[in-house]
Amino acid sequence: MGKLKIKEAVLLLLHCMPELKDHLFDFSEPHKIDLEKFMNSNFHFNVPVEKFARLTGRSLAGFKRDFQRLFGIPPRQWLQERRLSEARRLIEKKNRKPSSIYLDLGFESLSHFSHSFKKKFGRAPSEWLL
Repeated sequence: MGKLKIKEAVLLLLHCMPELKDHLFDFSEPHKIDLEKFMNSNFHFNVPVEKFARLTGRSLAGFKRDFQRLFGIPPRQWLQERRLSEARRLIEKKNRKPSSIYLDLGFESLSHFSHSFKKKFGRAPSEWLL
């Protein structure tokens, strides 16, 4: 009788709130969230790779292994490239100044941002505004 009532409750929940289907019937590895979605949403936060690992429910070694398999490069390299690509997009498309975006993209200093940007794209970020 208990199992029947549980089944009835689950069916009622799904009927009232169909969006729960993805949560109730998620058979992926427990406590591990979607790494690609998480990283693409949170790359701009200036936190160490170890914290990203914890936030995604993985050990550091597991995070690096899963990350390498998914993105094909190490996490630090991907973070740097993703942040710089986003910076270039903001400068070119949104006409944003480097001094107004470097902190929002996880860089600690404008000089480090400018140096990394120039190394990747061949010109200083301020030159892209022209």
